[in-house]
Amino acid sequence: MAFRFLPKEFDFFKLFNQQAQFAVTAATLFNEIVSKGQLTQERVQQMRDIEHQADDVTHAVFDNLNKTFITPFDREDIHALASELDSVVDMIYTITNRMFIYRLTEAHPDLAQLADVIEKSARALAVAVENMEDMKNYHGALEACIEVNRLENVGDSMRDAVLGKLFDTMPDHIQLIKWKEIFQFAEDVLDICEDVAHVVETILVKNA
Repeated sequence: MAFRFLPKEFDFFKLFNQQAQFAVTAATLFNEIVSKGQLTQERVQQMRDIEHQADDVTHAVFDNLNKTFITPFDREDIHALASELDSVVDMIYTITNRMFIYRLTEAHPDLAQLADVIEKSARALAVAVENMEDMKNYHGALEACIEVNRLENVGDSMRDAVLGKLFDTMPDHIQLIKWKEIFQFAEDVLDICEDVAHVVETILVKNA
């Protein structure tokens, strides 16, 4: 059955879906930037705008949470889900901005592969969040969460392989330090996506 206890004026599910879509938008833009080597000041600003819009939705979740007594599921889970979804966009913006500061503006094939995994993970999260509202879609949401977990493992392996390659082939220690940080940040995005999936799984189990 669907969650039906929430007054219409506080549609948390609509806000969660908006947050998830901002994560997809940010991940898609990041993938495009690193795949094509199109990191410019304008692109950084574009990512910053996405991050600010996502922040506005997160604040709306928290504001509505403070204004309503009856919620569709536990208040701490609402807070956790909104916070973790927001963190996905925050970290993608952080990577983009840091790359620009470090002048790492060229296309990087290994980072492009990891960015593709990030985009797939964000899209899987969007499916999971979208299917949360109606418990008829319980299995669809759960399968999407499992996919996010799988992609996080893929990202771990990719990061480790790339770091090994960097240490073997990059003689410039400054550049090595820069790229090591960027690849770790990229894997951190997948960790956060997995955290979101865990929150969704917890909500599904509690309300099954």
